Amino acid sequence: MHKGVTFSEEIKQQAQALGFDACGICRATNSGEEARYMEWIRDHCQGGMSYLERNIDKRIDPRLLVEGARSIISVALNYYPPVKLPGKVPQFAYYAYGKDYHEVMREKLGSLFDWIKTRFPEARGRCFSDSAPVLERFWAAQAGIGFVGKNTLLIIPGKGSYFFLGELIIDLELEYDSPVSENCGDCRRCLTSCPTGAIERPYRVNANKCISYQTIENKEEIAPDIVPNLRNNVYGCDICQKVCPWNRGAAPHATPEFIPSERFLSLTFDTLDAMDEEEYRDTFRYSAVKRAKFSGLKRNVAAISKTRRK
Repeated sequence: MHKGVTFSEEIKQQAQALGFDACGICRATNSGEEARYMEWIRDHCQGGMSYLERNIDKRIDPRLLVEGARSIISVALNYYPPVKLPGKVPQFAYYAYGKDYHEVMREKLGSLFDWIKTRFPEARGRCFSDSAPVLERFWAAQAGIGFVGKNTLLIIPGKGSYFFLGELIIDLELEYDSPVSENCGDCRRCLTSCPTGAIERPYRVNANKCISYQTIENKEEIAPDIVPNLRNNVYGCDICQKVCPWNRGAAPHATPEFIPSERFLSLTFDTLDAMDEEEYRDTFRYSAVKRAKFSGLKRNVAAISKTRRK
């Protein structure tokens, strides 16, 4: 360790060397978010995502996920695409343009943990990225990476919100960061721009009304009142991010795995409509789009096609 450089600072330097765009560290403790979270669940804002109703104790207190946990190392990885789908073709959320982020984040976080263990071989911990009951945005904000916006997404000042989040929860005592002071101020663009009113009030999203939920997580038919507002979003929705002033500073990512294929960029409604299951598996083999399954994607295309014909 260089004189005057703490181990926490070295961790951040190593995270940057691995390709992460931001890294912050906070103490592992009870989040204090139980009352707010339980109100959201009681109001059925989780829709059909029943997994959000399980392991709530672990979701509120990450120390239950890792025995002896003392620190949460939060990281962020940019996914803002350098090339985008044309406006009139089927739209996929930016995060799904390239390789499934779970695999990319897991590999990078694993490498960061391996590096830490070269210094502290006895360190115990676990890596997470949208793969366990972790309040990712809350802990990233506690670690000073950014702040939670009114659209409930983590916003990194000067960089925006197009970031995957991940955590390494470990049993080492480290030096900790402080939350940032920036916030959304009086801006309400995400609330007024959401075509379905899914952001019911600042910092609260009702999944039942959300296009992303309806086109990805929902396993039933898309709610009839949502269908006319789908526009051409066949998988996910970025509207509340696209209108956010903080995303004026969004810069294209530098992660090769997230570069979309030419096949993906050439998709049209006709090709999706004619696509069979084998073509679907081949096109989205390494993509997060698999989350919606073949039947879900075809359902979405059919719903949008009906509105386009009217």
